Amino acid sequence: MSERPVLLVASSGGHLTQLRSLRPWWRGRERVWVTFRTPDAESALTDESVRWAHHPTTRHLGNLLRNTGLALRTMRALRPAAVVSTGAGVALPFFVLGWLMRIPTVYIEVYDRIDTPTLTARLCKPFTRLYLAQWEEQRSFMPTAITVGPLL
Repeated sequence: MSERPVLLVASSGGHLTQLRSLRPWWRGRERVWVTFRTPDAESALTDESVRWAHHPTTRHLGNLLRNTGLALRTMRALRPAAVVSTGAGVALPFFVLGWLMRIPTVYIEVYDRIDTPTLTARLCKPFTRLYLAQWEEQRSFMPTAITVGPLL
């Protein structure tokens, strides 16, 4: 790769769909995806560079450790320009390591959480350089966020 890639990290399903909707932004950039190997993710990322993460992540210590190992290997090998995520749990080890390695991290709160932050947003908060909100109402719990509007 001639430039440092952007690392796009998201659970499969809606989280991945929201990151994919940013195509006008990431289309011209070197990029690597991290998500779960599910039929929808495999189909959506057919011609993309992907690192397959372990799921489930919620309350599964073994997969948290496996994904931390994946994050360490991926971050060391790629030294990405930034880590961008819409969540969920798979994002945490990548944000912690990004913060430790001084790599910018961007967290986009998901489309369907307007009144309270997601658990992943709360966990990633200490390791996030830039918060993006899809709704102005999300700034009530993310006051430093920039509202970018709905991605879907």
